[in-house]
Amino acid sequence: RFPAMTTVDGPKQSADEELLAKLGYKQELNRSWSGFQNFAISFTIISILAGCITSYGIALRSGGPSTLVLGWLIVGVLVLAVAAAMAEVCSRYPTAGGLYFWAGRLAKRNRREWAWFTGWFNFLGEVAVTAAIDFGCATTWMAFMNLVWGVEATPGRTFALFVGIILVHALLNVFGVNLVSLLSSVSAWWHVGGVLIIVGALWILPEKHQSVSWTLTGFHNETGWAFTPYVFLLGLLMAQYTYTGYDASAHVAEETKNAAKAAPRGIVTSVLVSVIGGFILLYSITAAITDRSEEGLAKLSESATGLPPAQIFLDSLNSPGVAKFLLFIVCVAQFFCGMASVTANSRMSYAFSRDNALPGSRIWAKVNPRTGTPTNSIWLCVVLSIILASPALVSTTAYFAVTSIAVIGLYIAYVIPVFLRRVNPDFTPGP
Repeated sequence: RFPAMTTVDGPKQSADEELLAKLGYKQELNRSWSGFQNFAISFTIISILAGCITSYGIALRSGGPSTLVLGWLIVGVLVLAVAAAMAEVCSRYPTAGGLYFWAGRLAKRNRREWAWFTGWFNFLGEVAVTAAIDFGCATTWMAFMNLVWGVEATPGRTFALFVGIILVHALLNVFGVNLVSLLSSVSAWWHVGGVLIIVGALWILPEKHQSVSWTLTGFHNETGWAFTPYVFLLGLLMAQYTYTGYDASAHVAEETKNAAKAAPRGIVTSVLVSVIGGFILLYSITAAITDRSEEGLAKLSESATGLPPAQIFLDSLNSPGVAKFLLFIVCVAQFFCGMASVTANSRMSYAFSRDNALPGSRIWAKVNPRTGTPTNSIWLCVVLSIILASPALVSTTAYFAVTSIAVIGLYIAYVIPVFLRRVNPDFTPGP
């Protein structure tokens, strides 16, 4: 059955439950999230304090300041268009399945095939982005421990920390669905406050800043490629990777009140706030670079902390204590980000299994009656993310490969229902 067309009987239903029943599903998940909490989970997964910090080195080596700052704005405008188009469809079909369900309903022919391909790209992209976020979180925590306690950031230690972090995220999602929704709200304010503190410190404490022209247009290339436009495009992976995961607002739609309005608003608002906040953050970090020579920028890439922004904090603030505090803010934000990613990933997997699209679907589609969470799907996503990130034990290049998988998988899944909506003359917008 794809998409599902189950008949729903029982006691009087709320408007959200009635709409869900019309779409073919009964209410199984606990519907307790507010509109702000729906926004907060997408904003937390985008996490400008996660993506911008952990993948800063990608853009630093592939274009430098121009890719970091202008590239962020260019990609942000394009992503806003994708988010707005997705939100329109989400308002019509507010289900946990999200993208694959939309594709199945919008296709005029071969509905199962369109839904199946969209769902698998979404599923693989979600697993990859969860792995990339929590591995990036582990990288940042190792940088923090290097600064505070002098712990050497080895691949083995980083991977072991990654496994520990993602297991904690699994346990939070299994046993604390109400805690997860609360922490998502806390996370949104932590991100806003954290960015303000970091930006304030970077403008008040350093003795000097780089010029506006260099911060916006400076170019640096460590890729080995000589064709400048191609190098610039490679560096855009930082921004494109960070601008992922806002489909989470759709995946928790069945847990959100007034989902037909709250979920699409969550999609668009999370991207818009991230575009603005990320630009301010990236501009401030890049302007605080103390040595803008080719050698100076290359040294940032090779920082003993394993994280260029951490080295920028140390070099520019003239206060190791403040640098450690700023990195602590980033560490907490990234922990929240990974937690929210596991939530969205498991909800998508649960919905996909509910329509018998994953091997062993009967197992992954089960909902724990006590907690109202898809426990088995949570563990499936976590185990697959650990397996996908395991090559990082051998090479740090694996992390950049995982970010690429996440971007490619998710954006193919994002654009398919948008395309199908454009070619479907019978589409009726939601509220």
